[in-house]
Amino acid sequence: MGAAWNFMSYESKDNLLEAVRRESAGMVELTADPEVWMAPTGAGHWQVRDVVGHLIDTTETYFVGFDAARGDGDPPPLVPLVDMAVHVDRGAQAFRSLDREAALERLHVALDKMLGIEDALTEEDWSLPVPHKYMGPLPAFFYPVFQLVDYAVHSWDIREGSGKPHALEGRSADLLVPLCFVLWTATAKVAPDTRPMELGVRITSGENAGDTHITVGPDGLVTSAGELGSIADVPTVIEFDPASFVLTAYGRTNAGTVHGDRDLGHAFLDGFFRI
Repeated sequence: MGAAWNFMSYESKDNLLEAVRRESAGMVELTADPEVWMAPTGAGHWQVRDVVGHLIDTTETYFVGFDAARGDGDPPPLVPLVDMAVHVDRGAQAFRSLDREAALERLHVALDKMLGIEDALTEEDWSLPVPHKYMGPLPAFFYPVFQLVDYAVHSWDIREGSGKPHALEGRSADLLVPLCFVLWTATAKVAPDTRPMELGVRITSGENAGDTHITVGPDGLVTSAGELGSIADVPTVIEFDPASFVLTAYGRTNAGTVHGDRDLGHAFLDGFFRI
């Protein structure tokens, strides 16, 4: 994994912010036609206007976290990650009272402000703990990659709702691959009676191509990068290209090629709660 494609490294900053600008510009184009404002999307029951509302709600909450990290005000009230989907849905639909022009202008202002905050991050700031509404204190480097998720995956949602053929852009997908392993670690459904599993995930192409060994048990999900070698090393290996991995991890599609024990692969992929 090159440092410029690993969001945890300060060397990825230019790549990340360029990707956010590229994906956000694409979303603006997708919302240019007033006729699509209440069109369906690939994000459950959300319409295009709810995607925009979600981005406003999420970004404005980031401001509260960054202010608190610098000693200006309280952090956002912490909500358990398992309840995130309910709160995010409520936040998105709270902006339905805004007309299209007002909502897009508010999103534009929020995006510009957030990019300004991220542009100003120094190498020392990159790891500054910033309180997140659903995950508590997180290093600052999570925020630009979360923005990339919001613009890249939700642009995919808008295109999916149109019914036209489309795909996720390769550079954006490459940048999101490392985050998806973090997502799996945070959203694994584990309990004292969770059956232990061991398997491998192989990303077949792109800047973050490679193998990851995964174990799941009552104490959680643990990943470790490294060559898996042959299928004999683990009972199951699931292969993904970058976009299929991102869209599967975020619950947009069921993808992947399973080598070995397919039932174990299915059980693993069914072992996460959605956010």
